[in-house]
Amino acid sequence: MSTTFFFLIQFTILAYALVGGVFLAFSDFVMRSLALTGGVSGVQTMQSINREVFRWIFMVFFIGLAPISLFIAGYGGWVLGGQRGTLMLLAGIIYFVGCFGVTVFFNVPMNEALAGMDAQIDATRAYWEEIYLPRWTFWNSVRTVACAISAALLLFALLWANQLQLA
Repeated sequence: MSTTFFFLIQFTILAYALVGGVFLAFSDFVMRSLALTGGVSGVQTMQSINREVFRWIFMVFFIGLAPISLFIAGYGGWVLGGQRGTLMLLAGIIYFVGCFGVTVFFNVPMNEALAGMDAQIDATRAYWEEIYLPRWTFWNSVRTVACAISAALLLFALLWANQLQLA
C-alpha cells in the first residue's frame, strides 16, 4: 500500500468518525431536545440548522467522503483484493449507501419539506411531531451506524495491511 493511500485511509477513518459523531449527537439528544420545545421553536431551530449546515466544514467532510468512499471501495475491491480489500470495499459502499444515499433520499427531502413550512401553523406542528421527528431521527440513526461501521471496517483493513507489512 502506498504512503499516499495509507494517509488517505487514515484521514477517511477520522472523517467517517467525525461525521458519524455529528449524526450521533442529533440522534442521541439534539432531536429529543428539539421535540421538547413544543413544536414552533423546534421547527424554527431545525430550519435554521438545515440552512447553516451548508456553510461549514461538516458539509465538506460529508460530501467529500462520497467520492473518496467510491475510490476506496474500487481500490479495495479491484486493486487490493483479498480480505482486506473486501473490508475496504464494504467500508466505502456502506458509507456511500448508508450515509450519503440515506441523506439524499430520506433526510434531505424531509428537510426541504420542513423548510417550506410555516412553524406557526398547526399542520406544520403535526408534521413535525408525527412524521419529521420519528422518521428523520430513524434515518439519521441509520447514517450514524453506517459511519461507525465504515470507520471500523477501514480501521480493521488498515491494521491488517500494517500487520502484513510488519510480518
